[in-house]
Amino acid sequence: MSILFSPLILRSITFRNRIFVSPMCQYSSHDGLPADWHLVHLGSRAVGGAGLVVVEATAVSPEGRISPDDSGIWSDVHAEAFVPITRFIREQGSVAGIQLAHAGRKGSCTPPWLGGGPLGLEACGWQPLAPSAVHFDVGHPVPRALTLDELDEIEGQFRAAARRAFLAGFQVVELHMAHGYLLHEFLSPLVNFRNDDYGGSLENRLRFPLRVARAVREEWPDELPLFVRISATDWVEGGWDIDQSVLLARRLKEIGVDLIDCSSGFAVPDEPIPFGPGFQVPFAARIRTEAGIASGAVGCITEPAQAEQIVATGQADAVLLGRQMLRDPYWPLHAAKTLGVDMDWPNQYLRVK
Repeated sequence: MSILFSPLILRSITFRNRIFVSPMCQYSSHDGLPADWHLVHLGSRAVGGAGLVVVEATAVSPEGRISPDDSGIWSDVHAEAFVPITRFIREQGSVAGIQLAHAGRKGSCTPPWLGGGPLGLEACGWQPLAPSAVHFDVGHPVPRALTLDELDEIEGQFRAAARRAFLAGFQVVELHMAHGYLLHEFLSPLVNFRNDDYGGSLENRLRFPLRVARAVREEWPDELPLFVRISATDWVEGGWDIDQSVLLARRLKEIGVDLIDCSSGFAVPDEPIPFGPGFQVPFAARIRTEAGIASGAVGCITEPAQAEQIVATGQADAVLLGRQMLRDPYWPLHAAKTLGVDMDWPNQYLRVK
């Protein structure tokens, strides 16, 4: 019996399997609004059999976007635009999720296919915001250090985004505390140089991300799961690391977070990240065991047997696939066949099952 294709229950939600589509930026929105591209892109992964489909990093404010083409949910108009997408995902038997994010000092950039470089004010860019006035890399603008009043404002933006996510029909919210974006910037001593209650000691660096998680948990319905994506390590001496991540996961569990999505890196440029098959799985295993919370493994997971082994041996409760889902939207259906699982196919596709 395949564990990968067994149901996973978190709060009131039953995921039909443990194959989740990782949030992946599409840089195809206009003023933060999802487009036809998103309906087809996300909908096809639901048709393909995934248990959960997570919308890309979706900004809680205009200045929280990575690029002007990023998805957003800072108004009721944005929430309404997601309704056809969430409805279609759910009609296919999948669960619709959304990742709420603020890009911090890595905002105001061009899409990757245009180089991904910083976007100046003269080109409709904006001054990024961050815990400290330290730029990400050479050539990037110096962000403006956030005031205490602005921290209150951003907490409110996350709270409002969670409320709108529910109105839009999402059943899972994931908070983005990874990859060098705002909440990770507060966590990492490589980025956070504040000398107030939000910088310095580990407890201080945890303070704002935990505030945001608590606010969202209060706003998000009790019966629906809340995930958090973390960078389990910065891969740099003196940076954020797995020991601190275990402590963070414990604190998030106390708040009511249900699953930790374990990624890594990207707080600073040129990190020596050892990319390879399953290279981040040990992080998910440690979080699951030492923090006592469900975990998701992500990164270079490509083969059905590999994914099965990860969940069957208890290293993670689910796997999140990104690039492999771009290569093959129907990866779950194909993986089921490989593993000898008789998975339901959409009626429209039964002729080729």
